[in-house]
Amino acid sequence: MSDIKKIKNEFLHKLNADLNIESINQIKSELFGKKGKISNSFKNLGSLPTEERKKFASDLNFVKDELQEKINKKIQELEIKEINSKLENEKVDVTLPERNIVQGKIHPVSQVIDEISCIFSEIGFSVEEGPDVENEHYNFTALNTPDNHPARDMHDTFYLNDKKELLLRTHTSPVQVRTMLKGKPPFKIIAPGRTYRSDSDQTHAPMFHQVEGLHIDKYINMGHLKGCLNYFIKSFFEVDKIKMRFRPSHFPFTEPSAEVDIGYELKDGKIVIGEGDKWLEILGCGMVHPNVLKNVKINPDKYQGYAFGIGIDRLAMLKYGINDLRAFFETDYRWLNHFGFDPLDVPSNYRGLSR
Repeated sequence: MSDIKKIKNEFLHKLNADLNIESINQIKSELFGKKGKISNSFKNLGSLPTEERKKFASDLNFVKDELQEKINKKIQELEIKEINSKLENEKVDVTLPERNIVQGKIHPVSQVIDEISCIFSEIGFSVEEGPDVENEHYNFTALNTPDNHPARDMHDTFYLNDKKELLLRTHTSPVQVRTMLKGKPPFKIIAPGRTYRSDSDQTHAPMFHQVEGLHIDKYINMGHLKGCLNYFIKSFFEVDKIKMRFRPSHFPFTEPSAEVDIGYELKDGKIVIGEGDKWLEILGCGMVHPNVLKNVKINPDKYQGYAFGIGIDRLAMLKYGINDLRAFFETDYRWLNHFGFDPLDVPSNYRGLSR
C-alpha cells in the first residue's frame, strides 16, 4: 500500500503544476503505458500472497481512477483555456463597419419598378398588389374573357390543377378586379408584379414583370389616357418630347382598345427614344369594358375609366440597352455589377430617375 500511496502523491504533485497538453500526455504514459507504474503494479499482483492480493487490487484501482479523473480534468481545463484564448484573440466587433465590404447592386427590374411607381405617384396613382397564384374568375372571367378565348389555352397559361380553377396569373389585371371589389370609385392605381406565360426566347420569358394601370371616375375619356401615357413615357425615358401614336387593337377587358407606339431613331447602333421616323410598340391600353365594371358592381352608366398594361422588363431593356431578356434571370453577378444600380440611388422626379 505504501508504494501505491507514493505513486499517487508523486503524480498528483506533477498534475498540480502548470502543464501543457504534451506534458499531460507524458504523465499519462508514465502511469498507464506498457511500462507505466500503474500498469506494472497490476502485473505484480500475481506475486502477492492471496490474502493481500484483493485489498491491493482494490486500492490500486481506486488510485488509478483518481489519477485518471485528475488527468481528464486537467485536459478539459486546457481545452477550455485554449478556446477562450482563441475567442479573445479572434473576436470580431459586429457593430463596427466592414472595411472591405463589397456593395451589392439593385437589379434593373427592381429599379424600373421604383421609377414607374415614382412617376405615377406624382400624378395621384397608388400602388396595389395581389397574389401570384390566382383563380380563373379574377384572371379571366371578371375581365370579360370568354371561355373560348385563346388566352385561356394551356399553351399560354400555367394551370395548377386539372379543373383549371387555379393558375399562375397571366397579367396583373386581377389586382384591378380585387381593388374595385373591395372599395368604391374613384380608383387610380398601378399594379406592378410578376406574371407567367408559357413562352421563352430572347424577348420572352415564362416569368416576367408587368405594370397595370387603372383610373375609374366620372367623365374619364381617351384624352385623359393619352395625357397620362404621354406624361409617363416622357418622364420614364427622361426626354422633353415624344412622338406617340395609338393603333386600334382588341383586348377583352377594354373597348375601344389600342396599341401604343413611340417614335425612335438609331444613333451609333443605339435606340434613341423620342423623335425619329421609326416606331416601337410599347404598351396596350383602352377604355375599361362596361362588362368589367358590371362584374365588380360598378355602374357603367355613371363611371368609366381607362386601363393600360406595360411590360416592365421590356422598358428596362429599352432604357438601359439590354438586348437579351434571359439575362435578367441568369443570376450572373458580372452582369448585375454592370447593369445594376447603387442601393442608395433611389429614383426621384426632382433629381432625375436614373442619375
